[in-house]
Amino acid sequence: MSVTKPHSDPEETSEELTAAVCLESDLQDGQMMEVEVGHHSVLLTRSDGKYSAIGNQCTHYGAPLSKGVLSGHKVRCPWHGSCFNVQTGDLEEFPGMDCLPCHKVKIQNSKVYVSVIKKTLLQEKRLKSMGTAVPGVTHTILLLGGGPASLICAETLRHENFGGRIIMVTRDNLLPHDKTRLSKVMNVESDSILLRRMEFFQQYDIKVWLRKKALSVDTDKKTVTFDDASVQSYDQLLISTGCRAKCLDVSDINLDNVKMLETPEDARQIHAACLGSNVVLVGTSFVGMEVASYLIDKASSITVIGSSELPYQNTLGPEIGKFTMMMLSEKNVKFYMNDIVTEVKGVNGKVNEIVLKSGRIIPADVLIVGIGVVPNSEMLRGSNIQMDAKNFVPVDKYMHTNIPDVFCAGDLTTFPLAMAKNRMVNIGHWQIAQAQGRIAALNMMNKPTELNTVPFYWTVLLGVTIRYAGYGEGYTEIVMKGTFEDKKFVALYIKNDEVIAVASLNYDPAASAVAERLASGRVITKKEAESDDLSWLQLS
Repeated sequence: MSVTKPHSDPEETSEELTAAVCLESDLQDGQMMEVEVGHHSVLLTRSDGKYSAIGNQCTHYGAPLSKGVLSGHKVRCPWHGSCFNVQTGDLEEFPGMDCLPCHKVKIQNSKVYVSVIKKTLLQEKRLKSMGTAVPGVTHTILLLGGGPASLICAETLRHENFGGRIIMVTRDNLLPHDKTRLSKVMNVESDSILLRRMEFFQQYDIKVWLRKKALSVDTDKKTVTFDDASVQSYDQLLISTGCRAKCLDVSDINLDNVKMLETPEDARQIHAACLGSNVVLVGTSFVGMEVASYLIDKASSITVIGSSELPYQNTLGPEIGKFTMMMLSEKNVKFYMNDIVTEVKGVNGKVNEIVLKSGRIIPADVLIVGIGVVPNSEMLRGSNIQMDAKNFVPVDKYMHTNIPDVFCAGDLTTFPLAMAKNRMVNIGHWQIAQAQGRIAALNMMNKPTELNTVPFYWTVLLGVTIRYAGYGEGYTEIVMKGTFEDKKFVALYIKNDEVIAVASLNYDPAASAVAERLASGRVITKKEAESDDLSWLQLS
């Protein structure tokens, strides 16, 4: 519902626009609606008898929050699961990073009026209040890695008015940026995906050292040694160096046009090399399938090699794997599944053929490898910091490692997942890394806070988005709503007669509704999932 301001409404001041947006009886407790004030989209909510108004566009990618899920004093974005407090506009769950503007509401003559300060009309995002360094405070927090975990850790520290030194060190040559975009919009300018600009880091006294790689950590001396021979001491340390792409274990892998996607420059090079080329993609992960989708109208041919029977087999299950494979096959993407690369052949130093275990030989002008990741934990060898058999770093629910004052967050961690009965897991999701960075910061500040977030992920294929929430490993059956033929479905993953995860396509806000239920600890039974009554999914 959208209501524009009638001329008979209360006065419009030089500072504010005020509009009667609805009658008091139009909105019941637990309901929300989109209203319009001065051509500005506002989300009006009512909970516990109190009306609140905040910006209606999610600060992540601009989704209309009025199409999302309202639960108590929190609204969850229908697209990617970001959550905002409806009374303050403050961000409460990632992947969004900024807060929303909050507007005044009053009731007069049984009408609900919303007032918007004019200067906020063009500001759809609001930065939560942050402090800066305090002169004379030498306490140093060192952040290894320039990804989402380090960035959110630094921001949370300043939100909490930490006044010491914050130093973020990354081997990248670019400030923290949105890596989720690289496989979806590959010909991307680096500047357009920066999460924060240098002025931000300067304003809040967050030092960022680029092109600098940690070589070793000495937890007794509390120092880190870098590849330029410099040594930095710390009082508290966050290790969030993430993972890198895994190489194919074959000879001639260093031929020209053998590519792996890690940086914006890699993405641009892949885009350029694939134009009009015969492209072979090894790996049917989310990234591999997104790259195949992106290249459909650009490459001469696309061939995908997968070691399993179907894409996403271990994550989304065979039904969705078959559906996505069919979608891409209809666009002339060829699949060779249950096969692996045994040899890469080249001519004049450039790849030109791929040999598979089955004996097939596939012509290739470009080979893109996406077969998994390797943790960037080499600098921890020889240190006292515990790693597991795969060189990931186990942490507790406070992001502590086994060493006091050393924390770890992001793709490098194995951690206890609350919604999975604290099972130790490794989840390489953007939103998880952000959440872990925040938890690390709060615990560095001696504000004991446990990690309690529901994993939320999305992937884009041929312009449509599959959303995934929860942790589905070990599911025993899937309850399907909708149909693959209509490209509209929700898949509910069942284990022990309970829903543990969801995947949806064109079924918003189903994934967010499930995420909210799981986050609140409320069980979704198999019986409820199988029911024809889908009101609990809060479908629009």
